[in-house]
Amino acid sequence: MSVIYLDNNATTKVAPEVRDAILPLLGEEYGNPSSMHNLGGRSGKLLTEAREKVAAGLGCSPDEIVFTSCGTEGDNTAIHSALESQPDKRHIITTKVEHPAVLNVARHLERNGYDVTFLGVDKLGRLNLDELRAAIRPDTALISVMYANNESGVVFPIREIGEIGREHGIPVHTDAVQAVGKIPINLAELPVDYLVLSGHKIHAPKGVGVLYVRRNSLFRPFMLGGHQESGRRGGTENLPGIVGIGKAMELAVAGIEEENTRVLAMRDRLEKGLMESIPEAVVNGDPENRLPNTLSIAFKYIEGEAMLLLMDQFGICASSGSACTSGSLEPSHVLRAMGLPFTYSHGSLRFSLSVYNTDEEIDKVLKELPPIIERLRQMSPFRRGDEGLDWVEAHSHNH
Repeated sequence: MSVIYLDNNATTKVAPEVRDAILPLLGEEYGNPSSMHNLGGRSGKLLTEAREKVAAGLGCSPDEIVFTSCGTEGDNTAIHSALESQPDKRHIITTKVEHPAVLNVARHLERNGYDVTFLGVDKLGRLNLDELRAAIRPDTALISVMYANNESGVVFPIREIGEIGREHGIPVHTDAVQAVGKIPINLAELPVDYLVLSGHKIHAPKGVGVLYVRRNSLFRPFMLGGHQESGRRGGTENLPGIVGIGKAMELAVAGIEEENTRVLAMRDRLEKGLMESIPEAVVNGDPENRLPNTLSIAFKYIEGEAMLLLMDQFGICASSGSACTSGSLEPSHVLRAMGLPFTYSHGSLRFSLSVYNTDEEIDKVLKELPPIIERLRQMSPFRRGDEGLDWVEAHSHNH
């Protein structure tokens, strides 16, 4: 049975071109980029070229790129840098819908004496920038807001948030793990100090990421060790991963138009088909400012895990929310923050597409999912007349 993979916000397949670029690094090109001999020199050249490719894809200078092991490391490093560089400032602003790589750091800091403002979102998952402005204090050390939400796909106004930070002299960090490769990003025009991405979300392998640090921004190494990454991140470079993410960034930039045309059209057809064929369903998130590949949709009276298990029998891979929060019986923190009623939040699915998906795969989902929903509803202990109806009636006018 062939796999229909619609879980690209969790991870992506390694692109064949990326795999081909990596293979020599697993064979004859095994030198250490720090070594003085010819083999090391060739590795050093590959490292430089990968850095240039990533910088070109982001619209920044190569010396502003720090290679990391993952998005989580990048987020931790950026937050750590801003706080350790300003020990007299003990306040941070973030949101209630961040990825755990930021949210759990903020909670840890809160337990250790920092004040953290967690900004809420409205029913469409949108931030209120007036609330952000009102939260700023003289001792605010950092504003950390994700570029696009991994569950709802909602894209946040990062340019405006960066400008607010600039006005008040506050560093701004954005976790752009879900945004890179899906929407254009030009750091030459974007007023942020730190931006993070992860290789395995853009068809590179797991275990490699990027932290952009704007020149002259506050910085403290999170990983202490050797002189690698201009002293900003100790440890011998993961050269196969770095060469892979360099190639993946080239492909991502070249594929932006396809993401925003063909992939978007497939996503919209999936959404329209499910909404027309399944009653009591609601799309989560802002329909206007959303990633082109992401559909979060909630079905009343259903358990998301049960849907996933039955879909898996047809080879359909999706998610009931963020992969980093699965395994918990609690509804997603993102959907809770958006005010989605209990009867819907447990039955939420996230479909996240890529350039490797086809129209035939969308047809298969539209054929198999409605009967699965119907079957599960017949087994559901829930009954009509609960608190969720009013919310959906109010919400549906926005779509």
